[in-house]
Amino acid sequence: MRLRFLQLDVFPARKGGGNPLAVVHGAETWDSSDMQSLARWLDLVETTFLLPPTEPDASYRLRIFTPQREIAFAGHPSIGSAHAALELGLVREGETIVQECLAGLLPLRVVGHGVSRRIFVRAPAARILTTGHDAEPGLRALLAGLPAGPLPPALVEGGRRWWLAEIAEERALRGWHADHPAIAALAHATDSLGLALFATSADPAFDLVVRAFPAGVGIAEDPASGAANGLIAAYLAASGRLCTRHLRVSQGREIGHDALIELLIESDGVWVGGRTATIIDGRLDWP
Repeated sequence: MRLRFLQLDVFPARKGGGNPLAVVHGAETWDSSDMQSLARWLDLVETTFLLPPTEPDASYRLRIFTPQREIAFAGHPSIGSAHAALELGLVREGETIVQECLAGLLPLRVVGHGVSRRIFVRAPAARILTTGHDAEPGLRALLAGLPAGPLPPALVEGGRRWWLAEIAEERALRGWHADHPAIAALAHATDSLGLALFATSADPAFDLVVRAFPAGVGIAEDPASGAANGLIAAYLAASGRLCTRHLRVSQGREIGHDALIELLIESDGVWVGGRTATIIDGRLDWP
């Protein structure tokens, strides 16, 4: 049976600058191994499956797979899948969109129309698990040579678990050569995705620069990570470091991308969002 297949560009600041996402609709008869095998073959950061909801308040159910395993939540797959649901007529603009996933029921918000349309998802609530350069063996050595920012490194959980570290200089962050085996060891030792670094941007078009290394799921560097950015915003808010409630983030330029992610810090939590474009719209024929 041929299923509907879309490949999207999520969070692009320019065409092709965002994070690729594959979305499949109509795979209700597939089991987890079928979904995982397709995600492995596509070899994108994530592949999602839009399915009928099992909760009465949900608009649809979403399953999210990296090439290696299923995950509970991710930002750019949530945003992109909502875009696909709108394109496929599963939901309509103006309706309340609620995503059912392994992280629970998450609301989404649509702002604007057409090419200027932006979609935001409310990220799962975050909690800081531990902080400090010596919170985990090897962390201090991993960050050696990078000028430390005001906030200490922290392990933060919210739908996903990331190590976060603030860097004092954008140039140093952009020019950093990551020790990928060391990040993978850190991720596996702490059951986390990996390490996300952030710095204040010198470009007035952005508030932050972010680089994210999800070595825990076998990805060297993520061109645009909604979940990591949501946790960064939550960590900054909890630390009293925010002077604005609307952050614009640059990510991905170091690996040939150019993403723009928006973060809204509101009374009910952090909303992660941005623009999305459909690049491929076709049919899927998969064994």
